[in-house]
Amino acid sequence: MSCFLLVCALASLIATMTLGTSSTARAAADARVCSVGMLRGSYIWTFEAYSNFGGTLVPTTVMQGLRFNGDGTTLNTFGTVNIGGTIIVDVTGAVGTYTVAPDCTGTLSITTGPNFNIYVGPAAQQLWTTVIAGGDVTGGLGVGKATRLPGR
Repeated sequence: MSCFLLVCALASLIATMTLGTSSTARAAADARVCSVGMLRGSYIWTFEAYSNFGGTLVPTTVMQGLRFNGDGTTLNTFGTVNIGGTIIVDVTGAVGTYTVAPDCTGTLSITTGPNFNIYVGPAAQQLWTTVIAGGDVTGGLGVGKATRLPGR
């Protein structure tokens, strides 16, 4: 009988700890509200894609500096697009717009370039992107990540 009581006590303790931790973690996650203004500063943004050229998917990589201005606008401070092993585009100076919803999802559109869905991570230190249309990757696919540069 005492073993049974010990097992019941341990099960109750574990259930209480689990429920308490889950609700605390859930409350912290639910409290996070995102906005356009949280994206401010310089990020290094890389993404890999496959671009559709004449029905053939060609590997594409991009590395660029992306400055978010905190007002829904961006500027590429430097950048290079490599399609199929050939550097074809210097994207320095390109501008764009972005949105951020309260649930931390949003969009990023580079003028005369591709459009992305984005997700903004905690404290806007990172964001994740996936190509949805436009630019050199029309008909292709691509994913990437941007990381805030310290002190910028």
